[in-house]
Amino acid sequence: MEELKATCETIQYIVIRLGDEQYGIDIKYVDNILRMQNITRVPKVAPYLKGVINLRGEVLPVMSIRIKMGLEEDVATKSSRIIVIKMEQQGMIGIIVDEVKEVVTLDVDQIEKAAYDSKEDKDNFISGIGKCEGSLISLLDLSLVVPEIS
Repeated sequence: MEELKATCETIQYIVIRLGDEQYGIDIKYVDNILRMQNITRVPKVAPYLKGVINLRGEVLPVMSIRIKMGLEEDVATKSSRIIVIKMEQQGMIGIIVDEVKEVVTLDVDQIEKAAYDSKEDKDNFISGIGKCEGSLISLLDLSLVVPEIS
């Protein structure tokens, strides 16, 4: 019985929408999900860095994942959210998404590793494809999406 448990590892993902596509973010990196708010611009930063927000007294950089992936500019709507990502190497950063849809739990065998023969920039940020209830979710490799913050 224990052997069966060991082979069935699951990972939870927050499913987000960017344009018409769904992406999954490993929930272990998600610190918080915030409503869209005023972002203070910072001069002389990469175009995908939108600026900073104040999060509980801390300055938090916010990036546009759409611009980083080569998609069109963000358009803030009622559904837009800032997902606060916490990573060991990079620290904390907010990423703007069009919508947070749901949390899904995928078994490791429901995830296929991505093949890296694509020419499109946005596909270079994908670590795999998750299959959930008949739909496909591109799983983001946050170590490639999130820049080093010093």
